[in-house]
Amino acid sequence: MTDYRDERALLRQLFDAAVDAAAPARLLGAHLPPPPKGRLIVLGAGKAAAAMAAAFEVEWAARGENPAPEGLVVTRYGHGVPTKLIEVVEAAHPEPDEAGRRAAARILALAEGAGEDDLVVALISGGGSALLTLPAPGIAFGEKQAINRALLASGAPIGEMNAVRKHLSAIKGGRLAAAAYPAPVLTLAISDVPGDEPSVIASGPTVADATTFADAREILRRRKLDPAPSIAAYLEAAEAETPKPGDARLARAEFRLIGAPMKSLEAAARVAEAAGFRAVVLGDALEGEARELGAEMAARALGETGPVALISGGETTVTLNDGEKPKGRGGRNVEFLLGLASALDGAPGVLAIAGDTDGVDGMAEIAGAIVDPETPKRATDAGVSLDAALGAHDGHGFFEATGDQVITGPTLTNVNDFRAILVRRA
Repeated sequence: MTDYRDERALLRQLFDAAVDAAAPARLLGAHLPPPPKGRLIVLGAGKAAAAMAAAFEVEWAARGENPAPEGLVVTRYGHGVPTKLIEVVEAAHPEPDEAGRRAAARILALAEGAGEDDLVVALISGGGSALLTLPAPGIAFGEKQAINRALLASGAPIGEMNAVRKHLSAIKGGRLAAAAYPAPVLTLAISDVPGDEPSVIASGPTVADATTFADAREILRRRKLDPAPSIAAYLEAAEAETPKPGDARLARAEFRLIGAPMKSLEAAARVAEAAGFRAVVLGDALEGEARELGAEMAARALGETGPVALISGGETTVTLNDGEKPKGRGGRNVEFLLGLASALDGAPGVLAIAGDTDGVDGMAEIAGAIVDPETPKRATDAGVSLDAALGAHDGHGFFEATGDQVITGPTLTNVNDFRAILVRRA
């Protein structure tokens, strides 16, 4: 049996380097605004929101600036950190809950109370769309939860999901910045979406939205989703469009991207090169069905001459069949690895890691997993089957049995998924 401990340790180092490159404490200091004449109101949403708020407080205090920051951010349960001045509320993700709805309502009210001499700083990161849930008038919160669940199960990419969410929301799609007008709004964002499109990150609460009610209706039709009658009627009436490019209410809104997936991939590539591997960054926007991408990446790896590290990011999908309820515990990263491991079938000299940089793949508090050439044997010894795990969407159950899970706990940042394949084949 070949000893792969060094390669497995390197894979974990690559993942950790990607996460560290997106740590809010590293990113906030270079982007502090000048002090306003009036109040400094800090609002935010996302898996990194609490860590961003804490870093903002530290950096602002180090500068000795006045006024002191005040405000509120909402983050995922377990992702909160202590702050002194900016309130942190925890709520559910990926399915919104009442705590998130209440926090979103308070955040909108704080924005509406901002004056012309105040400054609103919006700390936005991935996960903010589910956490910043405030249904449009006439839509019940339970109905919004139901359509969110249906979108998650449909396999829709994040851009489509957010186009629908924005048009069912009182706060997304630029509405938060519009509510703060005439106060200036500075958004500091950490991206978790392919292409780093500002209007897609957390459904763009502070930036103009180019999508329309017609787009939202078409997405639901194409995905064969049947919303509640109130949602269907609201989308059909199309009476309250999101702020579009050129909207005067967004004239004082500035957006800065301070953390992005590509920066994290590049940080991991430097670690791989220092370890003697030729690093190939395949991009930060790889999408598609998770298991299919896994098989494609296996074919790519088997065609490589090592030592090489194939590094990529993006957001795959796991599509459930009509009415299907997963029999296991899964996530897109472990589903990718199941597809990869099945296609590799124990090929020597090829190892991989895949994980969500926020430390949570799917709904489990597990970042992802590692596969190596001994994974099929460990599975046999543990009495689990790759094919059965794929059929049940049970990646977490499979890798728990093989001992290959990567568990980090909340990383307090989020730059989407991270994947690395090491090839030592001659």
